[in-house]
Amino acid sequence: METVFLLLFWGVPIVIGFVCGQVAEKRHYQSIHAREKAWLHLPTTAGRFPVTAGQITRCELVSAGTVVAVDYFKRAAAALRTVVGGPVKSHESLLDRAKREAVLRLKESCRGAHEIVNLRLETAPLSTTSSGGIGAVEVFAYGTALYFEHPPTT
Repeated sequence: METVFLLLFWGVPIVIGFVCGQVAEKRHYQSIHAREKAWLHLPTTAGRFPVTAGQITRCELVSAGTVVAVDYFKRAAAALRTVVGGPVKSHESLLDRAKREAVLRLKESCRGAHEIVNLRLETAPLSTTSSGGIGAVEVFAYGTALYFEHPPTT
């Protein structure tokens, strides 16, 4: 009887937390994919020079940031991985989602731009545990939005 109680006390919240974390990550990726398709028309490059030709009439610094938190299961998986070594796949999806979200927010912040050049990404871990473990990651994206006299044709 005591074993069943312990299983229910610990097992049910663990399963619920795992499922909720997986569902939240899947929904975020679906949102990212849909928004990336909507913004395909806005070329973005880390290079310093435009990839399209034309007379530039205006340019401005644009920036956007995001913070994405890690769920407890990814944190536990990362802690286990640090013991044995190797790539921490549980944090790779966290960084991927945060970087893509920051770039999308950057594109959304400069409606009407024809191109973004000199894109840079800055990342910073946000610690929420006393041992310094990663609780979330912040990604800040910035670049130069270019506005052409005549919009480039594709």
